[in-house]
Amino acid sequence: MKGRKYLVYDVFADRPMAGNPLAVVLDSQGLDTAAMQRIAREFNLSETAFVMPAQNEAHKARLRIFTPVYEMPFAGHPTVGSAVALAELTSGSRDEIFVLEENIGPVRCAVTRNKAGAFAEFDLPELPRQLDLAIEPEVVGAALGLDPQDIGFENHRVGLWSAGVPYLTVPVADLEAIKRARLDSSGWLEFSPRRTDGKAASAYVYTRDTVHHDSSFHARMFVPGNPSYEDPATGSAAAAFSGAIMHFDALREGQTRLWIEQGVEMGRPSRIRLEIDVEGGRMISARIGGHAVKVAEGQLLL
Repeated sequence: MKGRKYLVYDVFADRPMAGNPLAVVLDSQGLDTAAMQRIAREFNLSETAFVMPAQNEAHKARLRIFTPVYEMPFAGHPTVGSAVALAELTSGSRDEIFVLEENIGPVRCAVTRNKAGAFAEFDLPELPRQLDLAIEPEVVGAALGLDPQDIGFENHRVGLWSAGVPYLTVPVADLEAIKRARLDSSGWLEFSPRRTDGKAASAYVYTRDTVHHDSSFHARMFVPGNPSYEDPATGSAAAAFSGAIMHFDALREGQTRLWIEQGVEMGRPSRIRLEIDVEGGRMISARIGGHAVKVAEGQLLL
């Protein structure tokens, strides 16, 4: 029986019992895809990351990411949490820059320390792109339990954006409206566009009305299915959302730094930092970042 060490981190938070929990399984060599899927189902967290030796010796590690029911090509909170975990294991308190190999491709990460603890950020492996969408906003709103007047603010409209994983982005008027949002999964599945793996695109609901004065947006993310669930912090959704921000807000030249708050309604407040670099009127790069704190560790007896 081989013992495999695992760590559990709360990601996009600087204190335990907030943010999005992540299991990181170390020394995953010898596990096949089916075994990883079973382990992810055993943890039953939104995602579990499996660490293996990198294929390129210049890179830090190979990372595979699983939900309880399928593998992801890329995800934000597993990237941030795994980057912090690996840096703490190998670098102690030193800052570090390295590359993680994910199914989407190489992902450049940087881990730093500040008063709030370990902070990791990564370059978007794909810049966001807008996908075709032909759904009436009121239909989208109805599947979220919202009225037509709740949908949209300023010039922001419902859209479909992807930076590796597609999300149906839904702007709503204010905090009162976003707090009322409830996903009707069966209704959502009737019209939601499909990802390349056949799964329905998730709902990323956002407003400019925020709880914290230094946040730029307040967001919620709902995953359709049986059962459906809400995610407390979603880096891949923030990556896709950066395209909507660029499109609707016409960001100025240079770097724009934004904070997105999420998970508040779930009692797991999260903070995601989004940086967007603009040159010649277009996005040329972007980064997602956040804190992560270790809350548990143990061994899988497999």
